[in-house]
Amino acid sequence: MNKSFCGYISIVGKPNVGKSTIINHILGKKISITSRKSQTTRNNILGIKTSGNKQMIFADTPGMHIKSPKVMNKVLNRSAESLIEDSDIILFVIQRLTLDREDLLVLNKLKEAKSKVICILNKIDQVTDKNKLLPLMQILSQEYDFLDILPISALNNDGIDELESLIMKYLPENEHLYGKDSIKSAHKDIFMVSELIREKIIRKLGDELPHDTFVQVELFNEEENIINIHAVIYVVRSSQKQIVIGRGGSTLKKIGQQAREEIEEYFNKKVFLKTWVKVKKNWNTDSDYLQSLGVGGSYES
Repeated sequence: MNKSFCGYISIVGKPNVGKSTIINHILGKKISITSRKSQTTRNNILGIKTSGNKQMIFADTPGMHIKSPKVMNKVLNRSAESLIEDSDIILFVIQRLTLDREDLLVLNKLKEAKSKVICILNKIDQVTDKNKLLPLMQILSQEYDFLDILPISALNNDGIDELESLIMKYLPENEHLYGKDSIKSAHKDIFMVSELIREKIIRKLGDELPHDTFVQVELFNEEENIINIHAVIYVVRSSQKQIVIGRGGSTLKKIGQQAREEIEEYFNKKVFLKTWVKVKKNWNTDSDYLQSLGVGGSYES
């Protein structure tokens, strides 16, 4: 009887080092919103990839923040730490030639875990002198006993195949948890819709409206030829509501149009998307409410 290998892989690092881009390339499907704003990955979205007798189950974590006073960041940090403890393999991502205080915070968390760890130096396309990578790799080797240290450029898909081979090499011997016909992304469609809408908000208004937004899908009705979606965009203050709506509704219309186009591409089906903006004060400082929204939770179908 042939052996099978299966394991949970979590990807950790400080905010915006390219974690979501790495997973999206490996799975060949967008499962986590990517933008230049911190906290763009809010939930532990599971993605699955099966190659022959090997199955990889990915969890994309929020970036970890140093002693942040914000309740949301504390919830996200707890979520990331929990994933570290429960993973078979951990991908620790840093960017370019930097190893700063936030990176070391994450690294200290890894030292407490028993999982196998692969260190990824991402964004090497932005490093003009590649000879400078070797000294950093030597420093990292002294800091932690990594399985391997791999320089990549997730943006250019450079090194992704090598990374995938490394992960499969270290998978534990286990029965597969998902069948061969399982979809690559096991998260809920409704959550994906809300994240795609929020991505457009962040890209359009990130500087004006950092992370005081939450999108809740109130209707998701899939018919044979069309998907009807109603979504509410929650903000903290009335002034933020006006920013999201824009003059004459122009900003909200643009956000909705961009989100609808990407949702249609994702589902390969026509979409009717209707959006509203509502004010809910202090939602992002209420830990119980954050948990009820699924922030920091796990999504698995």
